Amino acid sequence: MMFTFALLSACLVVSQVSSSLASAGVAFFNPADNGGSMFDNAGNGLGEPLNVIISGLSSPAVLTESGVVNFARAIGFSEECLDIHLGAPQSANLGDGNGFVNQTIELRQDFGNAELGTCLESLIGGNHFRVYVQNGSLADSGALFLAVSQEENVTTGHTIAPDGYDVGRDLLSSAAIGTTSFDGVTYSTTAENITGLMPAGSTGVNHGIAVDGIVTLLTVTIQ
Repeated sequence: MMFTFALLSACLVVSQVSSSLASAGVAFFNPADNGGSMFDNAGNGLGEPLNVIISGLSSPAVLTESGVVNFARAIGFSEECLDIHLGAPQSANLGDGNGFVNQTIELRQDFGNAELGTCLESLIGGNHFRVYVQNGSLADSGALFLAVSQEENVTTGHTIAPDGYDVGRDLLSSAAIGTTSFDGVTYSTTAENITGLMPAGSTGVNHGIAVDGIVTLLTVTIQ
């Protein structure tokens, strides 16, 4: 009887520990572990790098569509000009069991005006990013994978600027690090550069633009 009680107690402890670990979450899962990729599908067998990840360990309110829009506004981005999107959406396979899924939203640099600033970006170019959510049953981290790039003006058809993937990533990360706020919400953001997730070079990269292989992991906490 004593042995049975001890066994039940041990099982209860293990169950509590397992539950605690499960609820702790993870920053993200490597898409390649389940057949995904750190490049989205831009067509013609080419892709754009998912070069920034907003960690699944960020505040839950950040990891929603409305939450990432508000955070984006805090760091100088907003929704597309007059909600008009030109061009087809791109898709990504994050290895979470959902297969290829279209971008959740695309956000553009707003040049200090969250309402109409993205209209200026559409004309003169600037930074922008697409958002993909890792939330399938095989890898439900809740992390947001961002395809960030600096693009040129409308006369060039919004093509990516030379070195525009790495430049776009670095500009977004620099704007995010530290304390930012928008609409009464204050964020504290830390960054970590990760190598080994994405190959360096231009093979398979849209527009033939080489990337340095670095992915920046942002952890965003609401204060």
